[in-house]
Amino acid sequence: MSVMQTPQGRIDIRQLSIVLGSGREAFEAVQGLDCQIEPGQFVCILGPSGCGKSTLLGALAGHLNAQTGSLKVDGAVVSGPSPQRGMVFQHHTLFPWRTVRDNVAFGLKMRGISKTERHRAADEILKLVGLDGFAERWPDQLSGGMQQRVEIARVLVNRPRLLLMDEPFGALDALTRLNMQELLLDIWTRIRTTVVFVTHDIDEALFLADRLLVMSARPGRIIEDLRLDFPRPRTTELVTSPEFARLKRHCLDLLRHDNDRSLPRLNPLGLPPENPLPRFAL
Repeated sequence: MSVMQTPQGRIDIRQLSIVLGSGREAFEAVQGLDCQIEPGQFVCILGPSGCGKSTLLGALAGHLNAQTGSLKVDGAVVSGPSPQRGMVFQHHTLFPWRTVRDNVAFGLKMRGISKTERHRAADEILKLVGLDGFAERWPDQLSGGMQQRVEIARVLVNRPRLLLMDEPFGALDALTRLNMQELLLDIWTRIRTTVVFVTHDIDEALFLADRLLVMSARPGRIIEDLRLDFPRPRTTELVTSPEFARLKRHCLDLLRHDNDRSLPRLNPLGLPPENPLPRFAL
């Protein structure tokens, strides 16, 4: 009798707070985060610059430790980096002295996988990301969008439980960015790994996600948890729909309202209340 496997990639975040820096330079980056993400969900984290989005992603990757609270993946406490939690950054980190195939296969090489097997796996993933036939190229022979495809392939070749993406398309031009968004959704429908995607672009978040977590200004807190039920597969026509426009206005209102609350209140002279009145020489 076959045993059903439990889907992998569940995230449990309980009262998570993270402090960055030390001594007098220390500050709370995220505060009291509570969230559960189900296996296979595509979750976008939206918020203003400096709100702790990348800090949360770094904690999920195992690069940052919690000050208080807990962070678990499939019931296990995240205690350090793992190929099971792969990270894609805005700018690629490819080795310029290695071919595309060897860049993708590098993680497998470090794990002792044979050359034949790792090259087979790399070629399979390169086909998935639309780079069939580019395995022998060098990174500097590729466009920005193609380099990011290689970066995604290098993470996916490890068959991770989590795909963590920190504004991966932020440095691309508008058309390439849209093409990469559509490619990512196509890949995700095939592999269904859990994706946590950080962005400050509302359109991108609404287009990609099953679920949108909106974060406040620092210290980052989750101020809205939106479930997005736009049908899949999604096409560019979605961004012109009335419901898309309504949700975009809602997200803008959330971010503006939170930003207004984070600004210091001014007295009639235009000075923050904690500042004493200036002393003028008599």
